[in-house]
Amino acid sequence: MDQIRLSEITGMIDGDVAVDAETIDLASRDASLFEVTPQAVIFPKNAQDIGRLVNFAARHAAAGVSLTVRSGGTDMSGGPLNNSLILDMTRHFNHIKSVTDRAATVQPGVYYRDFEAATLKHNLLLPSYPASREICTVGGMVANNSGGEKTLRYGKTAHYLQSLKAVLADGKEHTLAPLTRRELEQEMAAQTPLGRIYRSLYSLLTQHHDRLQRAKPTVSKNSAGYALWDVWNPAAETFDLTQLISGSQGTLGIVTEITFRLITPSAHRQMLVIFLPGTSRLAEVVRCVLQYQPESFESYDDHTFKIALRYLPDLLKQMKTGSLFSLAWQFLPEAGLMLRGGVPKLVLLAEFTGNDPKEVRRRTEAAQQALHAFKLQTRLTRSAREAEKFWAMRRESFNLLRHHVHHQRTAPFIDDIIILPEQLSEFLPRLDDIMDDYRITYTVAGHVGDANFHIIPLMNVERPDFATIISELSERVYDLVLAFHGSITAEHNDGIIRTPYLEKMYGKDIIRLFARVKKIFDPDNIFNPGKKVGLDWRYLKNHLIDENEE
Repeated sequence: MDQIRLSEITGMIDGDVAVDAETIDLASRDASLFEVTPQAVIFPKNAQDIGRLVNFAARHAAAGVSLTVRSGGTDMSGGPLNNSLILDMTRHFNHIKSVTDRAATVQPGVYYRDFEAATLKHNLLLPSYPASREICTVGGMVANNSGGEKTLRYGKTAHYLQSLKAVLADGKEHTLAPLTRRELEQEMAAQTPLGRIYRSLYSLLTQHHDRLQRAKPTVSKNSAGYALWDVWNPAAETFDLTQLISGSQGTLGIVTEITFRLITPSAHRQMLVIFLPGTSRLAEVVRCVLQYQPESFESYDDHTFKIALRYLPDLLKQMKTGSLFSLAWQFLPEAGLMLRGGVPKLVLLAEFTGNDPKEVRRRTEAAQQALHAFKLQTRLTRSAREAEKFWAMRRESFNLLRHHVHHQRTAPFIDDIIILPEQLSEFLPRLDDIMDDYRITYTVAGHVGDANFHIIPLMNVERPDFATIISELSERVYDLVLAFHGSITAEHNDGIIRTPYLEKMYGKDIIRLFARVKKIFDPDNIFNPGKKVGLDWRYLKNHLIDENEE
């Protein structure tokens, strides 16, 4: 971007503009495999700034000017990467505006850790937080429609959206919330840009209702494409744009404020840890445990287990209770397993919660008793500290890999697949066969209760066939997932890494509907272009990182 245009931006906003090498370099990467260098990073101060930037981008759209929002930079798909203007929300859009008895209003640049600290003072919680809870923002959670360890019971982020404020293509900030049919008709009657959006979208959704419902994945979680099937509910006669904005990765507008519904967390909890020597009976084990209604049901594999123990000092730093010595003492049984070569193939963590401690203990012990038929090693945790060590292994596995791998790189490209839990025992051996063909070391962790797995290969990105392996392996794994009627992304969304594969999942007709929706909201293609629609494999290949971690 030439100096004249940057000067124009600087003069028309209250926020800040940065073009220094350090800021540009930071904004060119996230937690994905990609690097895309922007021309400038802008820190908007208010909704008026964003409106001015939207109008500026529209005026210069023909020259390729566009806007991509960034906050925590924890995205694993390349979602916040763009070669034009990056809008960083963490500097100024970082205020918690209110926390009431059941809801909270917050700006998108607030880190989830700070948001949770504020809501817990009121004994309230947003339960859809991801494993990156310590470093992600609530805006990113909305953009990806994130989920996490509590999603099994409570659902994903979209479920907790009471309302949103967003700047749309007209450069104005709008409040979006569920509408009754009467309210929808009033909005559609308005001769305004928002009225046009409501009219066009309602027409598309009603005309293609049956086709969209058939396209909706049957698994419990999905962040692939646009959630068009969740906007218009003919039975309830409600129309809810928040369900479309959530998970859209900033491609339809720029969120400026979020009001979340919150829950009251359970007062008591206990964990049942299950050690599996193999996956042949995994589906049966999962089904057995689920009947006792755990709040969370997580897993990690033997590679994750070994990595956690290898880098135990770093893992201990992430744990918030006790001295390092006392925490290290907690890991002696696991260290003994590793030394004896008895590391389990999978470790499952089922956490049971409730407000009656006796009832929680009854369900936990009943689940353990039911597993006796499988002749598995199990353990009931006796304290929060003991449970925390297992949570730390699960939550911190990706970060441990990122920070300690040398001469390779964590390669998240098949990192968020989901099938049905009853398919696990058939699916996982076939997945292992595919992975074994490439002789790649990889970790598997995830949400075993809803059969959502995060597969993270360790790869030498400097090898000449790196891009070829990504292409071949993605095709084969996604073919397998879709043969089981699953989704290629349950939580992590599309970004650069999966947008080229959406047609494989949905077919040409649905992709055309996605493109029409993008055009309805973003006629000039200025909102995070190339995500969800309009990106092919060549772009993906051309922006792969080509350096290993040192």
